[in-house]
Amino acid sequence: MDGGPRVPEQRRPGSVTVTEQEALRFGVLGPVRAWRGAEQIGTGSPQQRALLAALLLREGRTATAAELIDALWGPEPPSQALAALRTYASRLRKILDPGVLVSESGGYAIRGLGEGALDLAEAQERAAQAEKARGTGDLYRARDLLNEALGHWDGEPLAGVPGPYAETQRVRLEEWRLGLLESRLDMDLEQGCHAEAVSELTALTAAHPLRERLRELLMLALYRSGRQAEALAVYADTRRLLAEELGVDPRPGLRELQQRILRADPALAEPSSPATEPPVTAVRPAQLPASVPDFTGRSGFVSELSEVLSSASVSADAAGRVMAVSALAGIGGVGKTTLAVHVAHRARAAFPDGQLYVDLQGAGPRPAEPETVLGAFLRALGTADSAVPDSLEERAALYRSVLDGRRVLVLLDNAKDAAQVRPLLPGTEGCAALVTSRVRMVDLAGAHLVDLDVMSPDEALALFTKIVGEERVAAEREPALDVVAACGFLPLAIRIAASRLAARRTWTVSVLAAKLADERRRLDELQAGDLAVKATFELGYGQLEPAQARAFRLLGLADGPDISLAAAAAALDLAAEDTEDLLESLVDTSLLESAAPGRYRFHDLVRLYARACAERDEQPPSEREAAMSRLLDFYLATAAQVYAIERPGDRLVDHMEPTEYPGLRFEERHLAQDWLYAEAICLLACVRQNAAGPATLARAIDLLWAAHDLSESGANSREYEATANALLDAARSMGLARAEARALTTLVNVHHVGGRFELADQEAERATLLAQEAGDLPPVCWTRNARGIIALYQNRHEDGEEHLSQAIEHFRILGDRPGEASALCNLSRIHLATGRTTSAVALAQQGIEIYDAMGNSMRGANARYALGLALTQSGELRSATDRLQEALGVFRDSRQRLWEGMSLFRLAEVDLVAGHPAQAAANAEMALTVLRGIGGEWRRGNVLTVLGRALAGIGQHGRAQVCWQEAVRVYDELGSPEATDVRALLHPAQAA
Repeated sequence: MDGGPRVPEQRRPGSVTVTEQEALRFGVLGPVRAWRGAEQIGTGSPQQRALLAALLLREGRTATAAELIDALWGPEPPSQALAALRTYASRLRKILDPGVLVSESGGYAIRGLGEGALDLAEAQERAAQAEKARGTGDLYRARDLLNEALGHWDGEPLAGVPGPYAETQRVRLEEWRLGLLESRLDMDLEQGCHAEAVSELTALTAAHPLRERLRELLMLALYRSGRQAEALAVYADTRRLLAEELGVDPRPGLRELQQRILRADPALAEPSSPATEPPVTAVRPAQLPASVPDFTGRSGFVSELSEVLSSASVSADAAGRVMAVSALAGIGGVGKTTLAVHVAHRARAAFPDGQLYVDLQGAGPRPAEPETVLGAFLRALGTADSAVPDSLEERAALYRSVLDGRRVLVLLDNAKDAAQVRPLLPGTEGCAALVTSRVRMVDLAGAHLVDLDVMSPDEALALFTKIVGEERVAAEREPALDVVAACGFLPLAIRIAASRLAARRTWTVSVLAAKLADERRRLDELQAGDLAVKATFELGYGQLEPAQARAFRLLGLADGPDISLAAAAAALDLAAEDTEDLLESLVDTSLLESAAPGRYRFHDLVRLYARACAERDEQPPSEREAAMSRLLDFYLATAAQVYAIERPGDRLVDHMEPTEYPGLRFEERHLAQDWLYAEAICLLACVRQNAAGPATLARAIDLLWAAHDLSESGANSREYEATANALLDAARSMGLARAEARALTTLVNVHHVGGRFELADQEAERATLLAQEAGDLPPVCWTRNARGIIALYQNRHEDGEEHLSQAIEHFRILGDRPGEASALCNLSRIHLATGRTTSAVALAQQGIEIYDAMGNSMRGANARYALGLALTQSGELRSATDRLQEALGVFRDSRQRLWEGMSLFRLAEVDLVAGHPAQAAANAEMALTVLRGIGGEWRRGNVLTVLGRALAGIGQHGRAQVCWQEAVRVYDELGSPEATDVRALLHPAQAA
């Protein structure tokens, strides 16, 4: 970034300002262009643009006529060069604003441009800001700024501009652009984006094969992506290329990187530069409870609170200084008191005049009265009993007077609410107050609010180890992690569990972990002496209003990490506004957490307690089942709405179980998709939770089917598969043929997406038979369709054509036009595989026509994908690329990772046929990245094969060999016949 060309501010005294007219803007990082406001203005002939570019790049300085003639024509200008130059200048002056192009000392200059008027200057500014951000360690901002700088390029700089000066500047600007790219890619790797960087680096090394820094970054990106052999192959290719082209060896840095990769140097792993924590001011306690000797973690909170307390200890004459108040809130057992006492002890030296402490009993049935507390405080501060007034107001006034001029810390523990706290706060600078409460003190004016969450896993394990002992935990680290996880990382629960283990020398950590694994017994296990997690939660629950308590109980029944406001309203059978009021009040009591706007969650142990309360207190008991049934209805009705929006005309939603509770409605497709992916984990949890009930199983299966886009997204594929298997087991155990057929149908798609074609075909065959027996047509249609495309993959073309012909017939009986289009497109691929290219194109076009007529853009992309394959084989490469690019755009927009990756793969195939191996390599690399974790090994083997061909085409033979070797390994493990063809690529002489 240091070597970039500089264009300083071009404004001069007396020049025209951009506020006096519509601003002029110029572009040189691409074609030389000019705009007035939003309107582009003509810049004339190539020589005239060359003059404009030369003046813009002169940094506002005057260029003499001789310099400009040399810039435009070089050492042999035409005889009328000076006259031509003046003509060009005159024409430019007419185009530009008055006073912009000025004549001076026999030459010309461009003056008076406003801020942001030249794209090059803007790019330089962003690059400078990026360098500064990187210097401060803010890599995310630096990377964004560099992307903004690079975004100003619009093709080749000074494109189409003639003359030696323009050519020199083009080379310089391109070199600067590459430097910026290298810096940005370097930061990509520093931030762990190595897999994503491989595709871009592959394309760049193909375009700039002798640029060793790009090769070095590619090696590092491949190594960090677990592709060590390819990284070493890049070095081998580079060494060979440099020797052949330049007769030199790679530079030392590249050689050193190769050696470090060979050694598997740990320092090459993803870099991490954790920010150093600010030092905590050394402080000491006074009139405070003892701090626990095994205080662990919370370093960020300790620093934050210490800083607030230290602000109160400045000299009393500091202008505008006010008393510091910090209020800690959190659920019972999260360690509020422990943290507050620990911080207060550390801050003792800053408050030499004393520290006051009181337990306000706010979580109990009889909170402490402020008058009583003030009387005790006044006596502790030296006030005689006879001088203590009777009323609250008088005691509060005397309390503030006694503290005036002193530096005292007041710790108000376990407060009920802000009203209880206000009279107890000191009123002058130099003093400070720490408040702990289960309620967030949002109405305590001027307070620094801190929401205390559970410990991190590392902190939790450290606390457990301190109590139990290093030796016992080191011997059973995994069970110890299970224990702290079962405790929900709640400090009180960890302390209880660890204390029980420490007191029982014959127990192992595994014994304790086994006891805590039983969720129904877990709260009973978490008690030791006078400490009990359940008792702590009981205090908060006992203070709830009836409506709050009902919401607490019923929402605790729902599985899933959190719950949305709309889903909670369904479970509670309340309006959204009333539900929000209830949930926010539970958040204020710390029995519920606000995970994000409109989303709520329980701590794991609080959820167990809420379920125990529901079993004990919810009357009648049937209300529990009714709440969960409403929640299932909500998810099914909403998922069906998403399915219908994404697939206009699809009849599946008409054959799903009816729902009594309505779902959400969406204005457009993107909002529907956003809901589906945001609710994915909770939706799947609801499906699993309802698998065991005969009354809810059918709805649960339909919900999973309606949400089957999740199986193709990659992010939720494993959870979707596990859920589908759970439904299948439940349906079989109950002997429900229709339910089993539908559960199998969801699994067929899962196995198909995962590349497990034989298993998918077996499940589809059974699903078809069961659905026919049950008279359920939708599974028959979709399993026939699936068996057709699976037969294609297995080269059973006659079977595939039979299955797809039957699928088309069944879809037509059902009146499902999009389903018919899907089967037609799959049949197109059978025709293509059997050499019937013309009919393959026609069938795919039929599918597109049906989808387009129904406005089904997402599945229309599948049809365009099929047409792209057919057009590729027919030699219509431009049209094939267009169709595949159209499909790719829709798949990306719809978050269909499987089909996004497959579209990139097919584009790479087209690029190879068209003779564009560099672009083919870039597309294949992107396909590998997108298909990571989805699509199965067979598809990965296909992509690796094409990537190897592309790399060989750009001369990177070492990497090509590595790709083909991996593809052969994949095919051999699967028993796929493609292994023979790839071996021929590896050993062409033997194949011949």
